[in-house]
Amino acid sequence: MQAPVVSARRGSRKWRPTLGLVVLTMLATVAALPLLGLSFVRLYENQLVRQTEGELIAQSAVVAAFVARDLETDPARADLLGAAAPDASLPIIEPALDLTVDHSLDRRPDAQEAAKAASPTALALGERLAPVLARVKATTLAGFRIVDRDGTIIAGGDEVGRSLAGVEEVADALRGRFRAVLRARVSKHAVPPLYSLSRGTSVRVFTALPILVDGRVAGAVYASRTPNNVMRQLYGEGGKVATAVLVVLVATLGIALVFTRAIARPIHALVARAVALGQGAPVDPDPDARFGTREIALLGLSLDAMALQLRERSDYVATFASHVSHELKTPLTAIRGAAELLRDDGLEPGAAMSAAERRRFLDNIVADTARLSALLGRLRELARAERPGAVGIASLAAIVSDLRLRFPDLDVRTENADAWTLGLSDEKAGIVFGHLADNATRHGAAVLQITARATAGHLHVHVVDDGTGIAERDRARVLEPFFTTRRVEGGTGMGLGIVQAVLRAQGGTLELAAAGGVSSLGGARFEITLPLAREGETEHA
Repeated sequence: MQAPVVSARRGSRKWRPTLGLVVLTMLATVAALPLLGLSFVRLYENQLVRQTEGELIAQSAVVAAFVARDLETDPARADLLGAAAPDASLPIIEPALDLTVDHSLDRRPDAQEAAKAASPTALALGERLAPVLARVKATTLAGFRIVDRDGTIIAGGDEVGRSLAGVEEVADALRGRFRAVLRARVSKHAVPPLYSLSRGTSVRVFTALPILVDGRVAGAVYASRTPNNVMRQLYGEGGKVATAVLVVLVATLGIALVFTRAIARPIHALVARAVALGQGAPVDPDPDARFGTREIALLGLSLDAMALQLRERSDYVATFASHVSHELKTPLTAIRGAAELLRDDGLEPGAAMSAAERRRFLDNIVADTARLSALLGRLRELARAERPGAVGIASLAAIVSDLRLRFPDLDVRTENADAWTLGLSDEKAGIVFGHLADNATRHGAAVLQITARATAGHLHVHVVDDGTGIAERDRARVLEPFFTTRRVEGGTGMGLGIVQAVLRAQGGTLELAAAGGVSSLGGARFEITLPLAREGETEHA
């Protein structure tokens, strides 16, 4: 009997998360999703960097084309052209910078003193371009520098006349190759702490595009701009972000509170009730208990129903054991007394029993033994009756035919019954009606009438006889186990108990009908109630 308990204790040693821990983890995950989403910001920022690079390429190409057209019409352009470019024209340039791969260079070096002053023609061109570049910067927030073939700035910013030839991307452009790099961004203002989450806020995109005229390098367009970033937007909307975070936290706490009140607390209450039931403590059903959700309420009601059934079963077992011990004790005491008298017969002179006395004691032993055998047989029959079996279908017509064969002296009549079927196997239907018929014959009945009617999904079968009936004083106890009015004739008082057990195992009941009942016969009236048999049910062996 201890094996299940030991197994349960061993199983409890295995660590399992509590329901509260699981839900808390889920809520924490949901609450952290906005923060986890920041890990995907870099993917978006990389796209923003490439977008910035693409825009700088397009803007620089327009400026380079404008400068090249101006130089192509200048008679002195030969003095402005530098080395020959690898290609007569630039190929299609696609954005290729990658935050996750490309190394970020240091901030752009300051312009140096020019080794050679720019030509007056180049400076004049720069003066014409300066207003255009200023308007472009105001619109695009991009910085532009136009350098001549030697890397000297001729337009853009406040470094005109100084040289950027030492900057590696500019040097590549003066050799006729496009170059784009990422450089550390130096802000004039304090950087918000939130920006530390984003690499895109700390870099600036630089592009250097050569200006080609007649297949030679006339200079370069050096452009730069800080890419857009999510952190700047979040920082700008700080109040709204804080409100959103607060709403998420409040919602998470609200969900946790609802879960605790609707699920966790009722489950703990049910566990406490189950533990009390397991320890044998009396647990009364509480229909007003707050079980939270519908499913948990249904579980609680099922637990209460199980507790009630266990209590009824326990009471039934205790009462049954008391009755069995009493019923067995009476014949055993008689047998023991007769056996002791027979054993001691002849031990004292002049006290020998006569043959008739010995015969009477032996007959008493045989009778009591027969009663014990009958009682044990009924107990076995009751045990089989209480064991749920396979559902079957038995027709009342077949039952009536069987009763007529088993009780030939009993006139079995039917009324509106032959067409009905019962949700019982043939064997159990025979037990039920056989005991009722036997009970009728033992009380002097010559007629047994069976009628049937259906109401609200149940079949009601009335079994009435014309025997001596049941005295009014015995009606309240007639269905009690071991109660009998025929104890002297060998009655065990278990027949109706067996009928009740069979019907109860199939969801049915047995009741003693009121006097008058459904027939003019004056004997006992019993009513059997069973759920209507469903079509398609078959009996199983």
